[in-house]
Amino acid sequence: MNPGNQSIVTEFILAGLTEKEELQLPLFLLFLGIYLVTVVGNLGMITLIGLSSHLHTPMYYLLSSLSFIDLCQSTVITPKMLVNFVTERNIISYPECMIQLYFFLIFAIAECHMLAVMAYDRYVAICSPLHYNVTMSYSLCLRLTLGVYILGILGSTIHTGFMVRLFLCKRSIINHYFCDLLPLLELSCSSNYINELLVLFLSAFNILFPALTIAASYILIIANVLRIPSTKGRSKAYRTCSSHISAVAVFFGSAAFMYLQPSSVSSMDQGKVSSVFYTMVVPMLNPLIYSLRNRDVKSALKKLLCKKAHS
Repeated sequence: MNPGNQSIVTEFILAGLTEKEELQLPLFLLFLGIYLVTVVGNLGMITLIGLSSHLHTPMYYLLSSLSFIDLCQSTVITPKMLVNFVTERNIISYPECMIQLYFFLIFAIAECHMLAVMAYDRYVAICSPLHYNVTMSYSLCLRLTLGVYILGILGSTIHTGFMVRLFLCKRSIINHYFCDLLPLLELSCSSNYINELLVLFLSAFNILFPALTIAASYILIIANVLRIPSTKGRSKAYRTCSSHISAVAVFFGSAAFMYLQPSSVSSMDQGKVSSVFYTMVVPMLNPLIYSLRNRDVKSALKKLLCKKAHS
C-alpha cells in the first residue's frame, strides 16, 4: 500500500445504533443518563476510597483502578455518541477515529486484565488470609496495575498500528456508533488478513486468558469455601466474591460475543447491542454492584456523609 493514498480518507460517517429519527431523542436521553450515572458513580467510588482510611487496602486500591478504567472507557465513547444523536450527519475525521480506537482499546484491554487481577486478590484473601497483607503488598499491587496498563497500551498500539497501514476506501460509512476494529476492517480495500488474525489472537489472549485466570481462581476459592465448617463463614466468603463475579459475567460475556467470532458469522447489528454492554452499561454498573453489595463501602459512605452533615 502506498502511504500517500491514506490521505484519500479524511472522514467517516458513523451509522450509529439506529437510523430511526423517532428513537434519536429517547436514546440520547437514555445514554446521557447512563453516562451521568457512570461519571458520578466511578468518580464517587474513587473519591470515597481515597478519603476513607479503612478502605486503603489492596482490594479497594484495585477497585479504584477499575473505576478509573471504567470512567475513561465510557468517556472515550459516550460524549461523541451523544453528539451524534443530535446532529444530522454523524461525522468523525480519520485522525479522531484512530485516536478513539487507540484509547478505547487501551481501556478495554486494561479492564480485562484488571478483573483478572481482582480475582487473584480474592483468591489470596480467601485461600491464604493469614498471608494476605504480605502477598498483596502495596508494591505488588502497583506492579500489577502497571502491568495491566502496559498490556493495554501494547495491545492497542499493535491493533492501531496495523489499522493505519490499511487502505480504507470501500465506503465512508462505519456500521457502528464508534470507531471499533471490526467495522473498520470492513472498509478495507487492501488485504486485512493479518489484522483479522491479530483480532482473533489478541482477543483470545486479552479475553480468554483473563477469563481462564478468573475461572481458575474461583474454582480454588469454591474448593476452599466448601471446607469452611460454618454456614456464616461460607456465606461471608460468597458475598465477598459475588460482586466481582457479576461484573465479570456481563463484561466478558458481551466482549467475547463481539470479538471471538469469525468475521464470516459475526453480525455488526448484533455486535452493536453487545458492545453497548461493555462500553457503557458495565462502566455504569460496576460502582453500583460494588457499593450496593459491599458493607465496607456502604459503611464508609455513611461515615463520610455524617462528617459532612456535622461540619
